[in-house]
Amino acid sequence: MSTKKMTMGLIIGNRGFFPDHLAKSGRDDMMCAVERAGMDYVVLGPEQSKHGAVETHDEAQRCAALFRENQNRIDGVIVSLPNFGDERAIADTLRSARLDVPVLIQATPDSTAKMTIAFRRDSFCGKMSACNNLMQYGIPYSLTKLHTVGPDSADFEKDLEWFAAVCRVRNGLRNLRIGSIGARPAAFNTVRYSEKIFESQGISVETVDLSEILGRIAKSNDDDSAVQAKLDQIKRYVSTSGIPEAALIKMAKLGAVIEQWMKQTAVTVSAVQCWTAMEEYFGVVPCTLMSMMSNDLIPSACEVDICGTVSMQALALASGTPSALLDWNNNYGDDPNKAVCFHCSNLPKHFFQDVRMDFQAIIAGTVGKENTFGTCVGRVKAGPMSFARFSTDDRAGVVRGYVGHGNFTSDPLETFGGAGVVEIPHLQSLLHYICERGFEHHVAANLSSVAGAVYEATTRYLGWNMYQHQN
Repeated sequence: MSTKKMTMGLIIGNRGFFPDHLAKSGRDDMMCAVERAGMDYVVLGPEQSKHGAVETHDEAQRCAALFRENQNRIDGVIVSLPNFGDERAIADTLRSARLDVPVLIQATPDSTAKMTIAFRRDSFCGKMSACNNLMQYGIPYSLTKLHTVGPDSADFEKDLEWFAAVCRVRNGLRNLRIGSIGARPAAFNTVRYSEKIFESQGISVETVDLSEILGRIAKSNDDDSAVQAKLDQIKRYVSTSGIPEAALIKMAKLGAVIEQWMKQTAVTVSAVQCWTAMEEYFGVVPCTLMSMMSNDLIPSACEVDICGTVSMQALALASGTPSALLDWNNNYGDDPNKAVCFHCSNLPKHFFQDVRMDFQAIIAGTVGKENTFGTCVGRVKAGPMSFARFSTDDRAGVVRGYVGHGNFTSDPLETFGGAGVVEIPHLQSLLHYICERGFEHHVAANLSSVAGAVYEATTRYLGWNMYQHQN
């Protein structure tokens, strides 16, 4: 996942018969706000337009040209209205720039102590006109939480944080390349999906047969530098006490080959056939390797759940922290708003309050315990969580999904694998929604509160059919 510093294009609105000095100070205020948020900006200078703002058609074209020159840098655009602003110039700038990135509309509030002709902004009203024109032009845009909000306020700081997450999700899901490693488990129709629908959304899938991965492993040696480096990474990542060295060497070989294949094919995230061919014909589970990738913000989903990988990636892009793929697995006693979320597990270490490597208890009875070493097991730590699930709807030809917020709790739970108790208000209505619409039992989770940003990015800018669960 890219860690480059984000850059915002700034359009400072201005309108001639409103005080010009407000545009000048408003530009300065917005540049400072973006800098405080840790981002760069691209904006007209006062030598390129009056006060570096946009009012006339000529200024709009100059701003659009500047944006096009920097289109590989610009992640989103902020339209700032320190006064009423010229709605046509704003819309013309965005149309001519052709950036195809998220847009945030901000309007600076008036002060009741400064309502004379020299200081009155009227941006409260101008924001509606700007939005009206963008709607006419067919340009999607986002709004601040408050209709008017000062660039130097704590509220706008939160708006910027949210909007940056929207930009990362929208831009990160476009041109995403996913590695599909192996075939889905035969018994899991639930992870079927439409590769063509994803391709139409700019998401490509690169496949590789598991036999090719195992063939590459067969050609590697225990003392290969890549194998030894991966072995060292595994041992530093999680406690391997009690795990046979032979199993660790197998994991290291598998990890080295997958890493090489992903680099060769330029894929950035993955989904893996994790049972039972891997255990029967190679003799380990890939869970720790997948956990390590997810922990490094390279989401890896089990059971070749490509839709699950996309869901994990969206949450990771929004939060900048690792995502996990879990099962909605069990009720928790008789509490209708709590459930047990579980996997065998390949959860990233970031999720655990304590973690160790172990064997895969569910399939050990079928393939033999000695062939199932490599899971990361422990209790999920308590705290806020966001969840998301995307799915391709072949009948409608669309991507659909749901998002929401909840909390992992510290309620007692004695079980195996990687597990946690989750509490979500109105959980029963969410479960009804999942079942009535035939969603999968897998859900992506992230220890953050970013569901709103994921919802905004996927609905407004990607056009996906989404449900946002309300707490």
